[in-house]
Amino acid sequence: MKKCFKRASSALLAGALVIAMAACGEKRNSTENLAKNDLEDGKYIELFVPMERSKPDAKNVARTAFDKTIIMAEEKLDLRVEYNTYTSENYQEKSYDDVGIDRIRNHMDDLYLLNPDVLQKTGEEGLLEDLSGLECARNLREVVKTANTVDGKLVGIPQEVVVYGLFVNKDMFDEYGLELPDTPDEFLECCRVFKENGIETPVGANRWWLETFVFAQAYADLYNGGDVEAEIEALNSGERKYSEYMRTGFEYLKKMMDLGYIDAKTAYTYEAIEGEGPDFMAQKTPIVMAYWGAANADTAYGKPDFNLRVIGFPSERGQMPVMSMTGMSVCTKAEHKKDALDVLEVILSDEALQVYAETNKVISPSKNVEVDCIPALRPLNDLVNDGTYVLASNAGMKVEQWGNTCLIVRKLMEGASVDACMAEFDRLQEEALKNDN
Repeated sequence: MKKCFKRASSALLAGALVIAMAACGEKRNSTENLAKNDLEDGKYIELFVPMERSKPDAKNVARTAFDKTIIMAEEKLDLRVEYNTYTSENYQEKSYDDVGIDRIRNHMDDLYLLNPDVLQKTGEEGLLEDLSGLECARNLREVVKTANTVDGKLVGIPQEVVVYGLFVNKDMFDEYGLELPDTPDEFLECCRVFKENGIETPVGANRWWLETFVFAQAYADLYNGGDVEAEIEALNSGERKYSEYMRTGFEYLKKMMDLGYIDAKTAYTYEAIEGEGPDFMAQKTPIVMAYWGAANADTAYGKPDFNLRVIGFPSERGQMPVMSMTGMSVCTKAEHKKDALDVLEVILSDEALQVYAETNKVISPSKNVEVDCIPALRPLNDLVNDGTYVLASNAGMKVEQWGNTCLIVRKLMEGASVDACMAEFDRLQEEALKNDN
């Protein structure tokens, strides 16, 4: 289960960067520098990331955006950023997250790009520098601070906010006279109409992202009207149970599976986009779920032959975007800590984030940076700008959210009962409380 959890978390970072990080191969010692560039004389910092620096003619847009900001830092600070990259083919058992944790604990790098579970774990261990005092931190959206604050310390800042939504074929909805759904009941009704009109599987799914339906329903009230800090404190103390929040979403997922709106058996074998994507693009299924960047990427859903809309997931509060956070972090015992913090000040400045956001067409962590999005993304963008969302990763919660929920949803897909899934949440919470004491 631990290995699957790490792969689930790696899938989140891959979603943000539009890269793959789960290939396998020969195992190596994780404390060995990976794909490290030869150092020349001069000032430098070491950065651990899942990708190498792109070549001038690189086609990967995400890498180009990241590298653009790194180059800005190098030129302004007169230093070099050396990429120590995770070379997945050298590992059979260790994921990017596994290797990252080892490297942080051994103080091997200065700067890291981390998934939320690693941010939370290493932050709790006191291994990551508090970034709240940086100038760039003043411009952050509150959601970023909420997601990446551990024990009162801001331990990671992303270059983009990863937002998940429902990708829908608006033409197919129009064909059957259907409005885009807001609530869980409206969504079920749409699925019923599609099913009765011969669409075998209304919702195309994979084994990674069905938890987005759960988060939208579980935490809609918490993040949109509740006392967030008080409710999270009640969860962390054991006064409230995560299962109390999660049950409705799991019952809803099971209902969709039982009615045949989701083919759980097939979805379990699918990787994200690769499995369900072809049927969606061929207009055989009207609904899939994916992250914001997939609407911009030609290799994903960027050029459909139909009217694409990206909306929030159904909740009793209406359409609900689901957001997650990766983060750039500095090791507390970094050899070049001051220079690493200076690099963050540059690459996370509004100027650099504007370059990054314009290149990738994504939502920026800075409240001062806005980029025009494609028409398909405007419904989701409007919700986020209005402050309507739920968090699927929150380092302030003692039980890690994204990876754990993904794996428990997998159990549901395999045939586990909702009660059994809730018992697993209770077990994780009891374990977290025990470790906290």
